[in-house]
Amino acid sequence: MGIFVFLPLVLPLTAWPVARLAEQHLHPRTATRLLTAIAVVLAVCSTLCLALLMVVGTAQLPGNPLPDGWSDPEVRAAVPYDEVAGPVAVPALLAVLAACTATARRHRRVRRAAVRALAGLPPRGVVVLPEAAPYAYALPGGGRGRDRIVVSAGMLGALTGPERRALFAHERAHLTARHHRHQLAVRLASRANPMLRPLGSAVAFTTERWADEAAAAAVGSRSAVARAVARAGLLGAGPVPAGALAHFAAPGPVPRRVAALLAPAPPRPAWPPLFTTVGLAVWGAAAGAVVSALSSANSAVTLIALLDAATPL
Repeated sequence: MGIFVFLPLVLPLTAWPVARLAEQHLHPRTATRLLTAIAVVLAVCSTLCLALLMVVGTAQLPGNPLPDGWSDPEVRAAVPYDEVAGPVAVPALLAVLAACTATARRHRRVRRAAVRALAGLPPRGVVVLPEAAPYAYALPGGGRGRDRIVVSAGMLGALTGPERRALFAHERAHLTARHHRHQLAVRLASRANPMLRPLGSAVAFTTERWADEAAAAAVGSRSAVARAVARAGLLGAGPVPAGALAHFAAPGPVPRRVAALLAPAPPRPAWPPLFTTVGLAVWGAAAGAVVSALSSANSAVTLIALLDAATPL
């Protein structure tokens, strides 16, 4: 394997072009699903490879509980500089586990705090809070019957009737498509491998665009949704609720969303034709990201096979 064993750790860099092109040229639903899948695969492969590098690099240390076959010279030859890679992989893997655990705990803590904050209110799908600060967000509750749309009186008072319908359709689309799962998956992936952070920002944008397009289809007017997004974004530029609720009230990249809504709807099928400038760029970047993911998986699986072959029955 040689130096190629380190590929899963650096191949996430190749996902940057597809993130940029996908959020610009693909339908937001397709872009969200594609980027989420790529981020998860690359993160799993890089974390697994990091663990295997640690095993191979530390197997020869005296007193370790690992099988003797894992310190075989042939196994160690598959990992160049194993005497350096092993000790370095230990703190790196611990940092990955700590970062992912902290992110998952924070997500769970924020969700629970937000649910507790609304516990005394009637169990309705839409909750209007009597606050002057303008904000609105979708609060997933673990099921469609417990999902809520939370909006302040200040936000409702600043919107017209069509804009209110667009706002509710937008937040309802977030809940229907379970966008929080995509965002959490990519957030965890970026903690596992910091090179995947551009995919996190791209998915944050594409989920908002996905909800915008769903709202435009629901209300039948792209301009009404654009006005609602622009007005909500301007209002939301001020103070937002403190603590847990602020986690859900971020307005997102408003100017880009408004510009996309004022343009024609994304074409369907979502993928552009291959023999166009945009098509060649998007398909090429997507193919490169998929090849990178497969290469990462192949390197990790090959190293596992070497360790399995070196382990006595």
